Amino acid sequence: MLSTYTDPQAYMEGSLLFSASHIVSLCVTIALLFFLFLFRNESWMKMNGRWLIVLGLAGSEIWLNYWYFTTGMWDIRYTLPFQLCSISLYLCVWMLLTRQKLVFEVVYFLGVGGALQALLTPELFYDFPHFRFLHFFIAHISIIMAVFYMLWIEKFQVKFKSVWKAFAALNVIAFIVYFVNKLTGGNYMFLAEKPTNASLIDFLGPYPWYILTLEFVVLFIFLLLYAPFFFQEKMKSRKKRRST
Repeated sequence: MLSTYTDPQAYMEGSLLFSASHIVSLCVTIALLFFLFLFRNESWMKMNGRWLIVLGLAGSEIWLNYWYFTTGMWDIRYTLPFQLCSISLYLCVWMLLTRQKLVFEVVYFLGVGGALQALLTPELFYDFPHFRFLHFFIAHISIIMAVFYMLWIEKFQVKFKSVWKAFAALNVIAFIVYFVNKLTGGNYMFLAEKPTNASLIDFLGPYPWYILTLEFVVLFIFLLLYAPFFFQEKMKSRKKRRST
């Protein structure tokens, strides 16, 4: 999830989970995905869609850091881009600019898995139309849109070996972030301690054992994300057999 570092007063206001603004934002996400799919074969979408998504990704990150600095909220322990969705955002920009298949294979699992969870259960305490609300949803929706742009317009595909590439990449990233936490005193990717708010991690054991358990949870989620491609391959193979 992207950093949601806020002031203590904001935490007292409570979460926006399934509030009216949250539900509307989820509906906007679905509508944008439908729009992308509907016009996936249009030339103007192929020419301009990629740059619009890059603008959403890069613009939201620049906007966020500007806000951190101008409000005096920038803190090396909380606001570096080392949360999983922040890393996915940067990878999405690189993926759209370079069209590298390896980056897509990684971002499909890290980006969709992280951003979808963030959209469904936002750890956010500012309501619409506050900047943090707008940034949160623009950034996470843009991650989802970037992945599906590559799927539907660039026609990239995910293979079974992509699961292991993404899993290996995640562990390399986690290894780096672990030392970032040591240097900064932060808790990026929750590798230094459990999050203070209630979460799935609470059911995975004490520190540091929950990190090992989380590896199995992540692998299971990656396999679920691969499932549509698995069934797609099965259907294609059946059609080939019938045609022969």
